[in-house]
Amino acid sequence: MTLDDHAEDIASDLGVDKEEVKDDLKNLVNYSVPMDEAKQSLRRKYGDGSSGGGTPSSKPIAEVTPADSNVTVTARVLTVGQRSIQYQGDEQVIFEGELADDTGKISYTAWEDFGLEPGDTITAGNANVREWEGQPELNLGESTSIELADEPLDVPYDIGGDATLAELAPGDRGSNVEVQILEVEAKTIDGRNGETDILSGVLGDESGRLPFTDWQPHSEIEPGASVRLEDVFVREFRGAPSINVSEFSTVRPVDRTVEATQSAQQMAIGPAVESGGLFDVELTGNVLEVRDGSGLIERCPECGRVVQNDQCRSHGTVDAVDDLRTKAILDDGTGTVTVVLDDELTADVYGGTLEDAKEHARDEMDKEVVADQIARAIVGFEYVVRGSLSVDEYGANLDATSFIRREDDPKDRAQALISEGEP
Repeated sequence: MTLDDHAEDIASDLGVDKEEVKDDLKNLVNYSVPMDEAKQSLRRKYGDGSSGGGTPSSKPIAEVTPADSNVTVTARVLTVGQRSIQYQGDEQVIFEGELADDTGKISYTAWEDFGLEPGDTITAGNANVREWEGQPELNLGESTSIELADEPLDVPYDIGGDATLAELAPGDRGSNVEVQILEVEAKTIDGRNGETDILSGVLGDESGRLPFTDWQPHSEIEPGASVRLEDVFVREFRGAPSINVSEFSTVRPVDRTVEATQSAQQMAIGPAVESGGLFDVELTGNVLEVRDGSGLIERCPECGRVVQNDQCRSHGTVDAVDDLRTKAILDDGTGTVTVVLDDELTADVYGGTLEDAKEHARDEMDKEVVADQIARAIVGFEYVVRGSLSVDEYGANLDATSFIRREDDPKDRAQALISEGEP
């Protein structure tokens, strides 16, 4: 069945306007809501479902769930962000952020400009509820009414969106940060409207570092600059938060030098993995083993993927290029992570260049001798590793930027800790 057929089915059953149903159905499907779930949601909205009718109930935010379909909430506007998305083949400007009352917070997307401002206290009537990344989200559209309250609602949350980098998480919208531009690179990518010029790099403040993408390159973003970024949104990139600067973002210099921390957040492996991903983190543990796929490897010249027998999953038969890589298991007693060393770090632990490794393998007529030598050099020793942590269904991986062996005696460290605890 087509979307039009599904809309006709609902409209006929409930005796409501087909075009209105069709618009609502398109909206839900566009947000990746499964068709069956979307249809059930609309049946509840128009009066044929577990909600018992089309009249939305008033609820505190903490009690709102995707099963509510429609609700009315009275809340304080915490943040307002603006960005452009591709909707049904056209550019659509949406407004998004967070609302809160004294029971909790909830994200929202407004498909119209309701004139919301941070700090406003509003009653949003007939707001559609959907599930987004496992949490309820309010959709404010044509059928939603917005009323401003005269008295502000007291909420236990900061208003306005100012945050440090360490406080940001994927899904944040309308956020403001003051940062130093640590790294920046101009790129041309194949965007949704063809070739697109962007900036990407790394930002830093006193609390940490995060990657960023500027989708509408701003001249104020240059290495070493201290700037205030207003109305940015945060996505997940390789398991960690990434800041996105859009055409609606404001970038302006600040009258101070933002001091970017030079150190990474230090964590035990278990809690780090449970976080779901971190851009810049320092882990310490013992190398238990060197995994298969280490040492002298071959990559696709087109995409850089590791290939076997000159076969790339994306490009078929290729003229593979040689490279060095190490995949090591790091354990600290709280958890394990696979540490991935690039060609330079691998050359350091191997003790030779790529050409040395190729010659070594030719002499022994066995490529595995390179990985064996790496294993002898690092297995059983304790390392301090800094890098970007990603976690997915295949496990936890730390792409290392530094890999330093600890030379101090563990007994001495333990004694120092005991001494610190003594009165």
